[in-house]
Amino acid sequence: MKSPAKAKLGSNLNFKKKRIGILGGSFDPAHNGHLAISKEAVKRFKLEKIIWAITNKNPFKIKSSLSLQSRIKGCKKIIKKNKFIEVKFYENKIKSNKTINLINYFNKNKKNEIFFLMGADNLVNFHKWHKWKQISEKCNILVFDRYGYKKKSLNSKTYKTLKSKKFKFVNFNKVNISSSQLRKI
Repeated sequence: MKSPAKAKLGSNLNFKKKRIGILGGSFDPAHNGHLAISKEAVKRFKLEKIIWAITNKNPFKIKSSLSLQSRIKGCKKIIKKNKFIEVKFYENKIKSNKTINLINYFNKNKKNEIFFLMGADNLVNFHKWHKWKQISEKCNILVFDRYGYKKKSLNSKTYKTLKSKKFKFVNFNKVNISSSQLRKI
């Protein structure tokens, strides 16, 4: 049986939350830009791991050019020995492809502190995402600069509405590549 003094001491301890990054998307295909922002997030924000949460279908795109299994395989090939990255498909588990539902799923574990990673191109249209304001209230959002998008993203409805307090804009040595460019090759 614990002594009252030890029980009281244990109840006052402030346990450190596990810092988890989530990079969501269709990864059609995965590329070194995804890897670069994952590495930068771990380094700058002391994240313990990054989850590449693959969606079967991006609500803003017509169709992926590759199958879900091909995209998962491509992600695993890109991350290779970067053991801090996990490639996961959550839509069957959470019964949704909406970001807010994924964030809510991770927030069920109160020991997690969630960091949602996105490119600056996504911030431009973030106000069109399902429950976008709730997403910004339930996690830290790290916006990684992309070539040609900084000005647009900083002038976006989302950035102006949320007064940038909900976002951390990250400047870094960008990789000038995108999935849409790779699909054209």
